[in-house]
Amino acid sequence: MREILGRRRRLRLRLRRRGRPAQLDAVLTCATAWQWPVLPGVGPEAAGGRGDRGRGCACPDPECVVPGAHPFDPGLLAATTDERMVRWWWTNRPTAPIVLATGGRAPCALSLPAVAAARALAELDRMGTRLGPVVATPTRWSLLVAPYTLERLGELLHAQDWVPSSLRFHGEGGYLVLPPSEVGAGQVRWERAPAAGPRAGSNRGASVPVLGPAAPWLPDVGAVLDALVEASNGAPDGGSRLAY
Repeated sequence: MREILGRRRRLRLRLRRRGRPAQLDAVLTCATAWQWPVLPGVGPEAAGGRGDRGRGCACPDPECVVPGAHPFDPGLLAATTDERMVRWWWTNRPTAPIVLATGGRAPCALSLPAVAAARALAELDRMGTRLGPVVATPTRWSLLVAPYTLERLGELLHAQDWVPSSLRFHGEGGYLVLPPSEVGAGQVRWERAPAAGPRAGSNRGASVPVLGPAAPWLPDVGAVLDALVEASNGAPDGGSRLAY
């Protein structure tokens, strides 16, 4: 009987999801299952573009350096895990980018130019370092890490000889756009899909994409910082442009 009832519940869930935008499914997983505070981003301009620089931003600033990839209305402080609020936002704006408010109890992130990031990931893989989710846009990649304090980050950076401007930190008071958003630079995707932490009896080296409620596993910032600094130092023209 339990098995039959379980099948019925799963069928009802699939029917409710059928026809629902992928954006809403993704943001509900982030907010309600993973307890990551989110809010809608401003998004790219509706039409036109800027040639090889991609589309402009829907915000009033014609010189916006992160087109479509930032909060606007509401502001960052409105980020929440409340299901009703999240549903209301994305019912009214079904294609709005998903903005994660980083820090606190939420994931933090380190981002760097795409070319340097690909090199860093290859080196971390060679070293056998377990990575968490990696968010990619055409211009920058971001590695999600466990929450860190400004004091901890300061200690880690102080130990470095030099930290390039191309490497950026998304901690308390920061934000990051998550897949499957579209921003001015293009589509946001998972370069490394979120994976659950190890469970009893599981293969600790496994990296299986999570579709259920388990919160993604996140590495400590200290485990990846050295490789990212080294890769950023070798980024073409310093990778100093902020574009996302």
